[in-house]
Amino acid sequence: MSVDLRTEKPAGRFRRMLDRLSTSQEDLHSAELQEDTQATGCTRISECSDRQIVKVTGTLRTVTLRPRAGVPALEAELFDGTAPLDVVWLGRRSIVGIEPGRKLIASGRISLSHGRRVLFNPKYELRPLGQE
Repeated sequence: MSVDLRTEKPAGRFRRMLDRLSTSQEDLHSAELQEDTQATGCTRISECSDRQIVKVTGTLRTVTLRPRAGVPALEAELFDGTAPLDVVWLGRRSIVGIEPGRKLIASGRISLSHGRRVLFNPKYELRPLGQE
């Protein structure tokens, strides 16, 4: 009985190094965000359903000011490596610390709007800058 060594994957550090070299930056960042979600005990955004009360974490990809029904609304897209979530603060033009690239933990009730998950006026906690 012979074993073809070329089909077996190298183990340990060498394998992890090869995986990192062959994986895109975006995939590595997504994997890191998913690990962070698990470590903080938060729910993955991809697993959130309509009307569910959740605690999620991730990185803010975009932050924009978009009026809703004549009222200012600060909108941000939170990404945890599994799916995006729109976070909306009604009546706010800006919030100190809410900026692209910042990590945060947000909690509240999820709603679906035009097929996207949205969290309105969430409780939130900015993650320390040293952990980015």
